[in-house]
Amino acid sequence: MASSRVLFPIFASSSSLALSAVGLALVGGAPEAAAQSADAAAIQLPPVSVEANPGGEYQTSQPSLPKLTQPLRDTPQTVDTVSRQIMDDQAVTTMRDALRNVPGISLAAGEFGAQGDSLTIRGFTARNDIYLDGMRDFGSYYRDPFYLDGIQVLKGPSSILFGRGSTGGVIEQDSKTPQLNALTAGTLGFGTDETKRLTADVNRPLPELGQGAAFRINVMGHESSVAGRDVTQNDRFGIAPSLALGLGTPTRATFTYLHQSEYDVPDYGLPWLYQSAAGVGAATIRPASVSHDNFYGFEHGDYLRTNVDVVTAKLEHDVGNALMLRDQVRYAHYTRQFRITEPQIYGTAAPGASGASILVGPGTPLGSLNVSRNQLYGDSVETFLQNQTDITANFRTGPIGHAVVAGIEVGQETSDPNRNSTIGPYSTTPLLSPDPGQAYNANTYSASRTKTSADTLAAYALDTITLDEHWQVMGGVRLDRFDASFTQTTSANPVTGLGAAYASLSRVDDMASWRGALIFKPLPNGSLYFSAGTSFNPSAEALSLQASTTTLAPERNETYELGSKWDLFQEKLSLNGSLYHTEKLNQRETDPTNSNFQILAGDAVAKGVELEAVGRLTEAWQMSGGYGYTFSSIVKSPNSSATSDLGRPLANAPRHTGNLWTTYRLPWNVQVGGGVNYVSSRFASSTPTTVGGVNFWKEVPSYWTANAMAKYPLTDNVNLQLNVYNLTNKFYYDQMHPSHVVPGPGRSAMFTISYKY
Repeated sequence: MASSRVLFPIFASSSSLALSAVGLALVGGAPEAAAQSADAAAIQLPPVSVEANPGGEYQTSQPSLPKLTQPLRDTPQTVDTVSRQIMDDQAVTTMRDALRNVPGISLAAGEFGAQGDSLTIRGFTARNDIYLDGMRDFGSYYRDPFYLDGIQVLKGPSSILFGRGSTGGVIEQDSKTPQLNALTAGTLGFGTDETKRLTADVNRPLPELGQGAAFRINVMGHESSVAGRDVTQNDRFGIAPSLALGLGTPTRATFTYLHQSEYDVPDYGLPWLYQSAAGVGAATIRPASVSHDNFYGFEHGDYLRTNVDVVTAKLEHDVGNALMLRDQVRYAHYTRQFRITEPQIYGTAAPGASGASILVGPGTPLGSLNVSRNQLYGDSVETFLQNQTDITANFRTGPIGHAVVAGIEVGQETSDPNRNSTIGPYSTTPLLSPDPGQAYNANTYSASRTKTSADTLAAYALDTITLDEHWQVMGGVRLDRFDASFTQTTSANPVTGLGAAYASLSRVDDMASWRGALIFKPLPNGSLYFSAGTSFNPSAEALSLQASTTTLAPERNETYELGSKWDLFQEKLSLNGSLYHTEKLNQRETDPTNSNFQILAGDAVAKGVELEAVGRLTEAWQMSGGYGYTFSSIVKSPNSSATSDLGRPLANAPRHTGNLWTTYRLPWNVQVGGGVNYVSSRFASSTPTTVGGVNFWKEVPSYWTANAMAKYPLTDNVNLQLNVYNLTNKFYYDQMHPSHVVPGPGRSAMFTISYKY
C-alpha cells in the first residue's frame, strides 16, 4: 500500500486452595529454613533495580508496581504476568495477543465512540482500565508491545491503587527502561499474512553524564494484513527513548517518551442476521453464515489513524534503608481520525441513518439480502496530565513490622470527540458477495462536537503489617474526588432539519475505596490469603456524560477473594489459585417508568475460580498455563417485562477460558514450543435486541486454537525462529459487539531473525 510506504520507508527500501496441599507436598526438602525474620523483612526496602530483566524466564517474582511492596506470592490478590520472554517466544505483535496468556480475559470489538484495545476481565469491561508504568493509558489505540518488558494483570478491584474503574481488574504495562550494561538487540520478521516487522532495542551506559547514567531506545515498524480476511491492513510505527540518571544510587531520575502512530484499514467483520423459525418468542442468533473473508467496507475509503505521544518523568530518592520518596508526572496526547464501515442488515422501509434491523423469514435466500454500510466517521483528541507523589516507609512499632505506601494524585483528563452522521440512504452491497472496491459514496455531515474535562484529586494509604513469620495483615483506604464537565453541540440533519441541540452537564463524585486482607504463610515459599475490596464506576468514567446518567452516583462494587500461592522447585515454578466473588451493588438500569433515564437499581454478580502455573519444570522445560471459570449473572433488575435482563450472563463473559504454552529445549540447543487457547461461548449483550417482535440474544460459539514455535540458535547472538498460528485453520469469532462480530485470523506463519549482543 502506498500509505505504508510513506509511514514505513524502511520496508520500502528493504487449583485454587488445593494448591496449598500440593505445595506442602512438593517442598518438603526445600532449603527454606534460613528465611528472613519478620523484623528483618519489615525494615528492608525492595532492592533498586539497575538492570533490565535479562530474559529467558516465564516466571516473575515481583510485582511491577511500587505501590505493591511484597513479593507476588505474598500479594493478596491474583496477579497474572506475561513476561517479555513469553511474548518473544510467541512472537506476539499486539497487547491483545499477549493477553491471551491470561485466563479470565475475553476480547471485545471496537464501536462507534471508541476503537482500540477493548477487553473484559472477570465479566466486567476493562476498556478504561489500561495503565502504563502505574499511570492511566486511556487512549483509543491498538497497543504494540515493542517497548514493554512485561504485562501484569491485577485481578479484582484496584481503586485503592488507581482510582475509578477496575471492577474486574486492570492491565499494567511495564516499559523497558535503561540499564547499566550495554545491549544491542533487534528482530526482523516476515509472515504469510504479509507481515513485515522490524524492531530494535539499544541500551548504552553514559558515564559522562554521571554515575548510573544510561540511555535506551526501542524502535518498531510493522505492516501486516490479517490471515483469512480480505482488505484489512495494519500499519504502525513506534519509537520509545528513555534516559536514566543515578541508577544504583540513592537518587534516581528516569525520563521516558513513547510515540506510536497507526494507519489501518480497520475490520468491523460480519453482521448479525436476525432469523427465527418460530416467528415469535425468543431466539439465540449468530452472525450471518457467509464466506469468512467477506469484507463489507470500502477498501479505499475506510481508515483508522492514531497518534500517541506519552512523556513521563520520575524521580526517586532513598532516605536511608527504610524510606523512599517518589514523584512521577506524565503528559499524554492522543489523536484519532476514523472512517469505518459497520455492516448492518436494514429494512428497505427505513433506508436512512435511523434504519431498523429486519427479521428475515425462514427459507429467505441469503443471496436476496443486501448489507447496509453504516458509516462511523469522526475524530477525537484526548489528553492526560497527572502528577503522583508517594512515599514508601518500612518501620516497626515494637515487634510489629510495617510497609506503608501513601500518596496523592492530582490530574486532568480531556476528551474532545467530533462525530459525523450519514444522510440516508446507506450505500449497500450484497451479503454473499460484497464489493470492497466500490468507490466511497457516503453522504455525511458534521453531527456533534463534544468536549469533556475531568479533574481528579486523590489521597491514599496502604499498610502491610507483619505480625510474625507466619501472619500478615494488609489494609488501606483511598479518597477520590472526580469532577467532570461536559458540553455537546449537535447539528441539525440537513435533510430533515431536526436534531439541533446543545447540552451542558457536570458531575462531581466523592468516593472512598478500601481494601483489607489477611495473609497466612505456612512456609516461607507459600501463602494463603483472604482479601476484600471495593471499586467504583462514575457516570463520567469514560470521559462522557449523558442527561440520562448525570444525576446518578457512581456504581459501587465489592470483591472477595480466597487464594493460595506457592513458589516450588527452588522458586522456579509458581502455582496460584483463587476463588472470587465480585458484585456490582447498584448497576445502572433503564428506568421502567421513563426510558429516557437510568436508575441505580440493578445488581450484577461474577464469581468463579482461577488456576495458574508459570515457570520451569526442568532446566529445559518451561510452561505458562491457566484456567478460569466465571459464572456471571444479572441478579436484580427493575425491568420485569419479556425483555428483562434478569438472570442473563454479563456481556462478553465466557464461562470458561483456558490457555497453555510450553517450550522444551531439545539436543543441539533447538527449542520447540506450542500451546492452545480456549474460550467458551459468550453473549454480546446482557439485554436482548427486539426485531419483528422477536427477542434475540446474540451469541458466538466456543472455540479453541493451537499455535507452535521452533527456534534455532544460528550463532551465539543470532536466533532463527518460526511461529505458526491457528495450526488447524479454525474459523472462530474473536471480537464481538452488539452490532457486529469480527472473525479471528486464519492460519499463518511468521519467520523471525533475532539478534542480541
